[in-house]
Amino acid sequence: MRTTISQMVCATALGVFALSSHAMGNDAKAADKAQYKAAVASAEAEYKSAKSACDAKTANDKDVCIKEAKANLTKAKEDAKANRKSKDAMASAQHEKMDANYSVAKEKCDALSGDAKSKCLQNAKARYNQ
Repeated sequence: MRTTISQMVCATALGVFALSSHAMGNDAKAADKAQYKAAVASAEAEYKSAKSACDAKTANDKDVCIKEAKANLTKAKEDAKANRKSKDAMASAQHEKMDANYSVAKEKCDALSGDAKSKCLQNAKARYNQ
């Protein structure tokens, strides 16, 4: 099986893209954590502001106001947590897809022999970050 220059260029480009997206995974996790912390800090600031606004009220109105402020804080924190977890789930799914695609590519390489098989495996490893 002869490989053309365009096939080699495509394989190289896919390998570079796969490696760069893998490297960005760690940066993305740090950014997600920072985004989560920022959302929580914002929610806590809003809570403090809302709670201080409750001081002007009396009796049951004040109690209701404080409960609403706490409820809004809890909702904002849970939304931030859910958003962060869904991003982790997407990253995990992407990793699992890469592993599955690598298994398929490796199986396709089994049909080849010799130097062609070793090049095929090498390209599959580069393409799927193995």
